[in-house]
Amino acid sequence: MKTLVQKAEAFLEWGGIQKEIALLAVSGAALVASIFDLLPLPFDAAWVAIVLCGVPIVLEALIGLITAFDIKADVLVSLALIASVLIGEDFAAGEVAFIMQLGALLEDVTVARARAGIEKLVRLTPQTARVVRDGGETIVPAEQVRVGDRLRVLPGESIPVDGVILSGQTSVNQAVMTGESLPVDKAAGDEVSSGTVNQYGAFEMRATKVGEDSSIQRMIRLVQSADAGKARIVGLADRWATWIVVIALTAAALTWLVTGEIIRAVTILVVFCPCALVLATPTAIMAAIGNATRHGFLVREGDALERLAAVRKIAFDKTGTLTWGTPRVVAVASALPGLDRSGLYALAAGAERLSEHPLGKAVAAGYREETGCEAAQATAFDMLPGRGVSAAVDGRRVLAGNPQLLAENGVAIPADAQRQKLLEEGCTMIYVAVDGAFAGYLALSDTLRAESAATIAALEAAGVRPVLLTGDHERAADAIAARLGIREVRAGCRPEEKLEAIDGWQRDGMRVCMIGDGINDAPALKKADVGIAMGGVGSDIAVEAADIALVDDEVKELPHLMALSRRMMTTIRMNLTFSMGLNFLAIFLAMAGTLNPVVGALVHNAGSVAVILNSAVLLKWRRRQG
Repeated sequence: MKTLVQKAEAFLEWGGIQKEIALLAVSGAALVASIFDLLPLPFDAAWVAIVLCGVPIVLEALIGLITAFDIKADVLVSLALIASVLIGEDFAAGEVAFIMQLGALLEDVTVARARAGIEKLVRLTPQTARVVRDGGETIVPAEQVRVGDRLRVLPGESIPVDGVILSGQTSVNQAVMTGESLPVDKAAGDEVSSGTVNQYGAFEMRATKVGEDSSIQRMIRLVQSADAGKARIVGLADRWATWIVVIALTAAALTWLVTGEIIRAVTILVVFCPCALVLATPTAIMAAIGNATRHGFLVREGDALERLAAVRKIAFDKTGTLTWGTPRVVAVASALPGLDRSGLYALAAGAERLSEHPLGKAVAAGYREETGCEAAQATAFDMLPGRGVSAAVDGRRVLAGNPQLLAENGVAIPADAQRQKLLEEGCTMIYVAVDGAFAGYLALSDTLRAESAATIAALEAAGVRPVLLTGDHERAADAIAARLGIREVRAGCRPEEKLEAIDGWQRDGMRVCMIGDGINDAPALKKADVGIAMGGVGSDIAVEAADIALVDDEVKELPHLMALSRRMMTTIRMNLTFSMGLNFLAIFLAMAGTLNPVVGALVHNAGSVAVILNSAVLLKWRRRQG
């Protein structure tokens, strides 16, 4: 018993996965074993293992048989324990009981902790709303808002219900619903969703969907339903348990009838106990999780790597996953004689220097990065929500914003400037006017991660088909997909549409992995066979919804994770083949009378250790670079 404790403790230490829990239990067993070695006890120490480890196994087997006629591996173990005790082979019974509980411990250690993602979504739900009635404003609980109510939303507040803007102009951060990296300008007649954030201008709206019909509540229900519908993998030992029990009982009964020696029959039951079979899967999973941890992955579900090995399609969100999720200036073009590119950039950056809009901040930061100095300080600065900015820079009046801003100030934008190829590639344009004349434009775009293209190529080489599944608009999605070589694109997807896409692939018999970072990805991450969240830039809710979190956001490690999962399954199959082969060999030796119960238990000890050592190879395994 002490030897087994040391072997298990060494393996857990090598794995380094949640070892505090496992080592606490194993160390306790080691302490008990040491006491047995040092003190002259008036009883057989094997009975401690039989009582502490064996009795729970027998009780669980009885409950499963009586309540549901559920035959699992613990049925055969229970028969072997009882038979060994009846013929006085206490050591064999204690050793088998301990090994089986060790396997159960390893499986429990790989189970993920309880998650709180749905609760975080609930906390994200707006609690109050400003209802406008009879010219006055009243703050009421959000659940009291009714369809048709007129609401006022101030800058920085979450929108309490779904509705339509009646008056005012603003920019709304819709990342919670669509995953878009930039705020969206809104004006009268535009729709807004609950849970999204009003960033700049105040507006009034009419409620159209409230309570359980609102967008944020639908999101919560999607996450709950997707989690409930995800199948869990059943242990191989339990899947094969019925056949194992039938074969073992048949072999034991025939041996007893032919030889008349009950000890041979009991030995068959002992050697056929699926000890190594039970250890085959959890030890390989723990070693693979240890490997994944060193490559930046936090595996939150014990069977996630098993499911990942069968994946043949990977759906990527765009913003924050394949791209950085932050806009950068990619082009500056002047259309005003006497004003070159650098001059236009300086005026635009000066005008945007005081802006709180992400696009304005990107312009000022880009100019600072390119030139190494700050832009000129603007005066008479005025931020116009949903339009842009107006300011005086170096004595010149500068307008920077969308076409509506320039049109309202009597500045016409040439047709060719509005038909730029950059627009077709999904760039966002800031048009600039100087002293009442059109001066040019700046193009901003979300930038690709440097490793994204190589990652997509490596996944395709491994037989996995990538899909771009994004809430961003079609032009931006198509442009990114073209640069990465992704042939299948679904753009403009809301959370329920992402979930429906994954459900459709699954109905076609395809195993799907989803990779995302935003709250809007949470239902899809739950629904997919495997969900991987970007742990660094991603939202807490996305991480909580996923099976695996990529802690440092290094997407270049995804091909390694995929290859590791397949290697893990190969190791599990090797372990299973070895353990079953050893069992059948031991049966023939037991039938011939070569093995007795104690030697049979030791054979299982050796088989279990061999399985553990083979699994430990996964700890240092590394994908070959093709």
